[in-house]
Amino acid sequence: MLEVSQLTAIRDERILFESLSFTIDSGELVQVEGRNGTGKTTLLRIITGLGDRDSGEIFWSGENIASNRDAFHQDLLFLGHQTGVKRELTAYENLRFYLSIHSREPVDKQTIYDALTKVGLAGREDVPVAQLSAGQQRRVALARLWLSEHKLWILDEPLTAIDKQGVKVLESLFLQHAQKGGIVILTTHQDMFSDNPKLRKIKLGN
Repeated sequence: MLEVSQLTAIRDERILFESLSFTIDSGELVQVEGRNGTGKTTLLRIITGLGDRDSGEIFWSGENIASNRDAFHQDLLFLGHQTGVKRELTAYENLRFYLSIHSREPVDKQTIYDALTKVGLAGREDVPVAQLSAGQQRRVALARLWLSEHKLWILDEPLTAIDKQGVKVLESLFLQHAQKGGIVILTTHQDMFSDNPKLRKIKLGN
């Protein structure tokens, strides 16, 4: 469903990757790995359409994302280093706003509370995000995954500030998404999905 063809990215006259090509089918979990500075975040941002590439093409369901950007973004959920949550709103209000834009179904209050419980924010639903710790703000962003109807999840270091139990919960969620035919592409410094045949790795750098 996702094809990256002959992708090259150069930053400050340094080639991060050159003529990179791969295809990811529905139902796959893919970890992009490499040392710091090898271009992992750059690659994810290029795939989402947020970063510039020097050459190459990206296709989603056979369509070039450059000419079909709106349709591609309707299928995409991207979580980057920035949480993308509004600090003046509560955790609940942030997720309600997200659902009001992306869900085809009416916003269900209990569904939002359940998602916040999954990420360990039960009892903090009505606290303004500005009053939450950095790790808790990250969890508000991650709660979107339980509400998402998007087919393609691109996640840059989603496990930052997440404890071991939280990692296990997210692993299970990623597997469920893949089993439903979705795609998960992520970067992480943590060891995930050990001995899981569903996990595929794309390595950048030497």
